[in-house]
Amino acid sequence: MKYGINTLDDFAWGGKVVLCRVDINAPLDKESGGLRDVTRLKGCAPTVRELAEAGARVVLLAHQGGDLEYHNYASTEPHAAVMSELTGREVGFVDDVCGPAAREAVGRLADGEILLLDNVRFCAEELTLFERKLELSPEDQAKTLVVRKLAPLADLYVCDAFAAAHRSQPTLVGFEQLLPSAMGRLFEKEYANLARLREEPARPCVFLLGGTKIQEAFPMMEAALADGVVDQVLAAGLVANVMLAAGGVEIGAASMEFIRTSQLEPYIEESRRILATHGDKIVLPADVAVVRDGERAEVAVADLPAAEQIVDLGHAAVADYGMRIAAAGTVFVNGPAGMFEQPVTEYGTRTLWEAMASSHAFSALGGGDSVTAMNRFGLADRFDYVCTAGGAMVQFLSGKPMPVIEALKESAARFGTGGRAAS
Repeated sequence: MKYGINTLDDFAWGGKVVLCRVDINAPLDKESGGLRDVTRLKGCAPTVRELAEAGARVVLLAHQGGDLEYHNYASTEPHAAVMSELTGREVGFVDDVCGPAAREAVGRLADGEILLLDNVRFCAEELTLFERKLELSPEDQAKTLVVRKLAPLADLYVCDAFAAAHRSQPTLVGFEQLLPSAMGRLFEKEYANLARLREEPARPCVFLLGGTKIQEAFPMMEAALADGVVDQVLAAGLVANVMLAAGGVEIGAASMEFIRTSQLEPYIEESRRILATHGDKIVLPADVAVVRDGERAEVAVADLPAAEQIVDLGHAAVADYGMRIAAAGTVFVNGPAGMFEQPVTEYGTRTLWEAMASSHAFSALGGGDSVTAMNRFGLADRFDYVCTAGGAMVQFLSGKPMPVIEALKESAARFGTGGRAAS
């Protein structure tokens, strides 16, 4: 048991029917119907393989997209073939979640076999809208259809979906109410590394926060600063643009328009508050880059505004940030430094990612765009830790309770280790 949660080492799996919730949600190729990125599938494959090799009858539950992202709302059938390749074992598929076809398929499993059920979000109770509007307790979620239909077929439950650990949905927190439960290897790894980042980082601890999803960056930044987790925050991407504007810099009409159309103006005021309290720990760029007549042009912050939209850090800022990364004991990045997808605007992200990969610091990277950039630049094996989570990572580093972690702890307290009732 670790962190008050059972691990795979705490149970005998042979001959047991195991419901294993994974997060293999992936970007889809609309033309081929396949998966464009399999990072999350690679992450959970070791858990699935270990369970199967131990003789468990493994039933995988997963989501693909959701009610807030219809462009990715699809069957999990393509995932089965990829999981077969990654685990080296055949992964069956049934286009049902908890109906008769799914239950019959579970009943036919032999020891060591693996079955992937269809997208759990085909069940209305699993949708984000359902979660946010009704706010059901874990006890209530144990009474939902998917849990009532599948739990009686199983002996044990494993959650390896750390990327969804901030969600309170039936397949994530309901089964723990009824079944002895454990976290999978990926969940255990994510928990340990994020705990290391938050609770005992080697000093100095440097966060590089960029990208466009500043709704996630700001609460994480504020909590990390307030709790003394981070020694320096290097601002990049849209985070830097917003904080420069908050500091009174006229960043230019095009950049301000992007902030407005993205409905992110409230973060300018929030930045003023954070800068007033923690300004000595926040580093803003000395220069930025724009694209002018198809070519990269760099502008000192003192010479702003620029007519064009800011799309990257400049060389001076990158050099400054690089020196701070080289001197760090821990460096964590969430969000690219600019629009890294194009050669003309990739300099900041590429150079800083290479600096982190080459540093002697414990290097950690998280967020979908950050992972995509890492893979684009061929650095996948050079970071100490790559987090597969997005929102869950932010919530953990913000110090907020995590529904799945709490549910797993409650299950361990209720059922004990090895499925024996706790005294």
